[in-house]
Amino acid sequence: MAELRDWQAKRVLVTGASGFIGKHLLRRLRDLGAEIYAGTGPGSPVSHPSSSDRRWLTFDVCDGDAVRATVEAVDPHVVFHLAAAGVINSTADPMELLMVNGGGVVHLLEAMQGRDVRRIVLVGTSHEYGSRKTGEGLDPFSAYAASKVAAWAYGRMYWREHGLPIITVRPFQVYGAGQPRMALIPAAIRAALSGEDFAMTPGEQERDFVQVGDVAAGLTAAAEAPQAEGTSLDLGTGAGHTVRHVVDWIWRWTAAKGKVQYGALPYRAGEPMRLVADAERTAALIGWRAETSLAAGLADTIQRLS
Repeated sequence: MAELRDWQAKRVLVTGASGFIGKHLLRRLRDLGAEIYAGTGPGSPVSHPSSSDRRWLTFDVCDGDAVRATVEAVDPHVVFHLAAAGVINSTADPMELLMVNGGGVVHLLEAMQGRDVRRIVLVGTSHEYGSRKTGEGLDPFSAYAASKVAAWAYGRMYWREHGLPIITVRPFQVYGAGQPRMALIPAAIRAALSGEDFAMTPGEQERDFVQVGDVAAGLTAAAEAPQAEGTSLDLGTGAGHTVRHVVDWIWRWTAAKGKVQYGALPYRAGEPMRLVADAERTAALIGWRAETSLAAGLADTIQRLS
């Protein structure tokens, strides 16, 4: 496969483009000069008019014919596959998650066979790891994470058997402007700014909080990296912070009047207590590191929500 050296005039297909990470990736691709084809599902509540820097396409990743027609129409040089179900709704039906997250990858990779594609970036989740203390590698603790492991396995197979230039990335605890309101950080910030109490778990889970702009940069770095096909890597800072520490920081920064109700909510069943990226391996593979400190990223997010 030809190496990706310049984004100018490269046709780039982004599935799940209307999502939190997808929107930030589109901005980065625009700045790089790519010819963007932004895919969104038929159930998207927002109409996205095409513009000079992107064309919006509506198709269902569970519909193999629709995916093939889209791929044939775009003939992309690079694909970023972010379309997924269950990112926020952890109680979604396991079969639906498998059909969307696993089946969607199969439909996409079947359609990409025989094409002059430089790189296909599949986006997974840090929750595929579960507890690394088991020494078993991938160890999903939810149906969503399990469906993402299935997507990774199919990606690995299509790379091995069909030679598709696939790389899988696993973002860690992504946060930043535009994140859905029910996610931890925007929910805590809104409660702090409005003077409300905030119910949460005891908060001893250690997570690797990574700013969404850094993740977008990590995605394009993964697409550019030579000889990275077949690999899987983490997109995170390599530093862990407890959930309690992050909420405490938000409360201090905003001088919040409400109370944080630690322990009001239970931990999720099977939830790992520590998920931190292997940032050194990622830097060695694709030359990318997160640049935004947690303090700077939280301050910027608070400012945007104020």
